[in-house]
Amino acid sequence: MSDQLDQIWFTRCPVPTATGLAYKLGWLTEEFAKDGITVSTLQGGPREYNRHHYDHQLPTLIREGGNLLAIAARAQAAPTRLIGLTWIDEWQAILVRPDSGISEPAALKGKRLALPEFVDHPIKDHIRGSSIARGMSLHGYKGALGLAGLTLDEVKLVEVAAGRGRGDATRTRDVLGGLWAGLDDLITGNVDAVYVKGASAVEAAKRLGLVVGIDLDTYGDLASRVNNGTPRPITVHEDLLENHFDLVVRFLHQTLRAAEWAKTNLDGVRSILQDETFAGAESVAEAYRNDFHLHLEPTLDSERIELFRKQKEFMWIHGLLDRDFDLDAWVDQRPLQEARKWLTEKAA
Repeated sequence: MSDQLDQIWFTRCPVPTATGLAYKLGWLTEEFAKDGITVSTLQGGPREYNRHHYDHQLPTLIREGGNLLAIAARAQAAPTRLIGLTWIDEWQAILVRPDSGISEPAALKGKRLALPEFVDHPIKDHIRGSSIARGMSLHGYKGALGLAGLTLDEVKLVEVAAGRGRGDATRTRDVLGGLWAGLDDLITGNVDAVYVKGASAVEAAKRLGLVVGIDLDTYGDLASRVNNGTPRPITVHEDLLENHFDLVVRFLHQTLRAAEWAKTNLDGVRSILQDETFAGAESVAEAYRNDFHLHLEPTLDSERIELFRKQKEFMWIHGLLDRDFDLDAWVDQRPLQEARKWLTEKAA
């Protein structure tokens, strides 16, 4: 990579992120404009760049997104480093028909649960990690069943069409609504329950007359909620980190600053999230609860890393990774530590 840099790319998923807030507030643009560096999103860039949301082969890319894609890319030897983890509860739920009688995890025993098929991805190496609906659903069921001392062996997984959501950087209301494969099967009685998450799922459930049988966010055990977005990783290309370490620190500093802003600006956060998630105000308020705006900052503490390890091990065991890898060697604490130091010094 050249010593001179005029462009930083970043990408995030349609969920609450401090990165997204920092960008929407104009802080990332302001931070780097003085150096003649443009900050752009993959979502607003050339269509051929969309693939980098999952393969992470763009040297100037910083990514805050679902862990299925980030972990799968690392397993495929993507030259990335893990520099932060966030945890945002985002309405993980098991939807059922109103007359199902399913209102607690124990009631799932013996039931038919929708399992989206692997996507037919044009890049065959990315079929597993990019099959995000399959990965999220399977781990969502595992978490719910575990709350009742049950396992996946005690339900029937029914494979359904994967839907339109394919894990790339395309972010539209239609694509997000189509991600939740199995809803039609639930309505017709082909399955008894479907895992969903996020504001777009809230709107889909209401539109189709489905109800929440199990609200995973109401259970205290964080391990039962480990999934694609919990914890959510911030990853960076190794070239950018090693050759422009200060730029990565400055990026993270603005992210931390936005997380601090969010703590006292819930209405402002929700307003931004309507655009970020392609959902209405009511759905945003219902999907993002539990004082989520107080905890948007990334960390790399031992508890969060161990929760993240559970996701990686789950993916490996259930065929969502091509190969295993050393998680601890992937983590780089340095840029976040330095960004926190900057935040403290500038606040003094």
